Amino acid sequence: MTTETYTLITGASSGFGKSLALECASRKMNLILVALPGPELKELADSIRMRYGVKAMAVEKDLSTEEGCYSLHSEVIKQNLRVNILINNAGVGSTFYFYEGGADFFEKQVKLNVLATTLLTRLFLPLLEHHHQSYILNVSSLSCFFHLPRKSVYGSTKTYIYYLSRTLKKELRPHGVSVSVICPGGMNTNAVVTQVNQSGTWFARHSAMEPDVVAAIAISGMLSKKEVIIPGKLNKLYKMLDYVVPSSVKDMVQQYQMKKLKRSDVL
Repeated sequence: MTTETYTLITGASSGFGKSLALECASRKMNLILVALPGPELKELADSIRMRYGVKAMAVEKDLSTEEGCYSLHSEVIKQNLRVNILINNAGVGSTFYFYEGGADFFEKQVKLNVLATTLLTRLFLPLLEHHHQSYILNVSSLSCFFHLPRKSVYGSTKTYIYYLSRTLKKELRPHGVSVSVICPGGMNTNAVVTQVNQSGTWFARHSAMEPDVVAAIAISGMLSKKEVIIPGKLNKLYKMLDYVVPSSVKDMVQQYQMKKLKRSDVL
């Protein structure tokens, strides 16, 4: 029986998930990379194997369906892969008013952001508990702390992830499973998102971070068993000001900031 351990990362083919994969590989972790079917995932796995000399498996699954979640778990069990780190990163973002979104889109968003994170955590928990020390990292968002217009469903899903993570942190501590949640602000994950960030408010322009920098902070925080990870000094300041700034002022600032955003599927 192999003694090698693996880090499983969902939504790994691009954006923040890709940065997380590269960061973990640089720390000599073997990887199970999960994403929708497409050439990017296999290319990333091949590149990681060549560059870092670790094992990297590309597993194509649609995690917005229950079948995809169960199929991923079955495949890992069948291959007898010892998962000691689970990173729930897969998610669908959005920036538009609630009445502009279709029911089909919201259903997919909730299934991927909420149901997949919950199912995969529960399915892989027995594997994680086999290790003396294992880790779960869930990806939430800074938006989970604020009631932002045009982020109603997305922010709600990220609030769920935040709450789930913090409660699991307490429940799973006796079982040797550490749970962390990262709440990043804006990230320059691609050219379109970068353009949106740079065309926004002063805060949006100056607080947006590069995903590789956030990934390094995320993995370091996870391994140090930090419960809540908020990357970036401006993001920490924004979160702290939430406690002291009057609601009327916050509402005015948030409305102005959201109006600066274009309609897009920005995380």
